Parts: sequence; structure tokens; C-alpha cells
Amino acid sequence: MVVETPLSGLRVVELAGLAPVLRVDRPGQADSSDILTSYKSSITLDLKNKSCIGLLQSLLGQADVFIDPYRPGVLERLGLSPTTLLDANPRLIVVRITGYRRDGPYKDMAGHDINYLAVSGVLSMLGPNGQPPMPPANLLGDYAGGGLVAFAGVLLAVIHRGACGEGQVVEANMVDGASYIGTIPRLRQKEPVWNAPRGTNLLDGGCPYYRCYECQDDGSFVSVGALEGPFFTQLLKGLELSPDQVVQHGMRREDKAAWPFMEATLARRFKQKTRKEWERIFGGIDACVSPVLSNEELESAGYPQRPMVHLTKSASLPVDSPWKGRRLKAGDGGEAILRQWMGWKKGKEFDITNGIYVELGATQSKL
Repeated sequence: MVVETPLSGLRVVELAGLAPVLRVDRPGQADSSDILTSYKSSITLDLKNKSCIGLLQSLLGQADVFIDPYRPGVLERLGLSPTTLLDANPRLIVVRITGYRRDGPYKDMAGHDINYLAVSGVLSMLGPNGQPPMPPANLLGDYAGGGLVAFAGVLLAVIHRGACGEGQVVEANMVDGASYIGTIPRLRQKEPVWNAPRGTNLLDGGCPYYRCYECQDDGSFVSVGALEGPFFTQLLKGLELSPDQVVQHGMRREDKAAWPFMEATLARRFKQKTRKEWERIFGGIDACVSPVLSNEELESAGYPQRPMVHLTKSASLPVDSPWKGRRLKAGDGGEAILRQWMGWKKGKEFDITNGIYVELGATQSKL
């Protein structure tokens, strides 16, 4: 029995940017820098060419979702405004992803993940005390606040369409997405958990029993999250330290000497054994201590990458090439998609000139 994937049958068209999808690439474009292209296909269209615009409009007339990653105004200049597209296909879901807000003071400016985090307020919370804020690569803006939030918007729109049959525009931006992810520290910034300077709070590296420590082998670390009393007790047991050795000045941040003394004591102790030794010690203890594993270690150990969720009634797409990814070549799989979606054939409904797909009219058929 064939088990359908959750979104089987949905036809998704994406203008090449960030994001089973048909991607529209630009002519002369090198292999994609996007490494998350598993299950995607590509056609190459010159969107300055009216015939190519016509081909895209034909596709969008049969599509379910259209992903627009461009700056505000680009689609409108191409004659592909959401209003025009929804008039032609009322069931279409148009997803517009931008970095900055479309109506904010930075809407016309270029930016990257670090800039979006900066104006969202999230970047101000990241990094050690007394140092400039430290961005976590481009994970929070591009992928969490951008791609994953936009995906949630698509699912909401699909549910809405299932209920009433109407498509709509889904507007997502990385500033609002990152701000949403930072909701808890923002709301708790006036509470003891998060009311001190960056890097000195309970959950941002300031607390000695919620942080990472280096082991005897340089560059190896363990993570400690022993926030609750029973876990802290087990932490001290595994470290072979008594409470008197660790909490001479108390447990609270308000006791000025408490956290610095505790951190120095734990740091010295963790440096006395290798990470492997600590793994053996804490492997069977509920102390909330675990090794900080690198991607290289996980790959060499054969760690299986899995879908982010598992469903019991529908199949999830497997993770393809989990340690290498897959870069999509412009034009890969495009002919098969045009045949599957539209029933078109090369040389009849479309032609390929210099690697660009061009729509043919009925009177222009080459067959």
C-alpha cells in the first residue's frame, strides 16, 4: 500500500530564492547555492521575456502555492501582482517572504540575517556579557524566523482553503518571525529570569548550572542544565562534590559571590576529566548533563538525520543526503514537471532556447 505524504498533490512554484517544489531559475545561473533542494525540480525562465512570463502565468493558473522571495514591488513590475494572480486562480496561495517588514522604515533596504535579528530585538539578547552581541550563524532569521514561519503560514492558508475554497496572500518577514521566536525572553525581561544584562541571566549562559564547561581534552565541552533541585543534587554526585564545596555563598544570582564562585568550582572540576569520562559518569544519571557533539562527530558515528516530525497516518519525506545536501542544477526535472502538471510536451507547448523554457502558442507548434 502506498502511503501518501501529508502535502501530496500540492503544486508549489518558487521563484529562486530561499525555499516537492518547482523552482524558477534565472538564465545563466550557476548551480544553486541553496543546499536544501531535495525533492525540487527546476525550469529556467527569463522574466524579462513576455513568452516566459506567459509560461509562468500558465503554471500559476494550475498551482496551489507560489513562493515569492523578492523585495517588495518586483512581482508588480512583472505584471504578477497577487491581485492579478488571484483573479486568474482564486485558489492560489501566494507566499511573500521578505527580510524586513514590508511597511517598516527598512523595507527598501538590503539586509541579511544579522540585520533582521538586530532590528527585531533578538540580537541584543545573544552573546556574552560585555562583548558585542553574537549572531547564531543565520539560523534564527533565515531558517527559523523566515522559512519555518512562512511554512506555518502556508499550512494555515491550506487549512483555510480547505474550509472555504479560497486562496490568499501569506506575508512573512524575518523580523516578525524572529521576534515571535524571542517572545518568552521579551515578555520575561522584567522578571528575575531575564532582567539582568545579556549573558548574566538564568538561561543565557550566566547561571553556572545552566551553561557549558570545557573538559580536560581541549575543545571538548559538556552542557549542564541542572536547574531543578533533584538534578542539581545528581550533578554534584556525578562530580563528586559536596554542597559545601559548591554553594558556600548560596545559589541565587542576587548573592553576588554565589554564581562566580560556583562557576569557577565547576569549571575546575570539569577540566579534570575528558569528555568521554564525563559521558560515562553521567550516562545513567538524571543530572541534565550531556556532551556537546560536533557535526563531524555525528557524521562519523553514522548518526541518522530524520524529519523534524513523524506522523502515524501519513508518510514523511526522508532526509536526502543528510550530511551533504543536494544542490539543484538549473533546469533539472523541469520537463517532467511540465508534462505532469500541464500535459505539455517539448516542441509542442514549449521549447527550450539557450537553456530557457519558452511557451509556444497553438499556431507555433513544432510538431
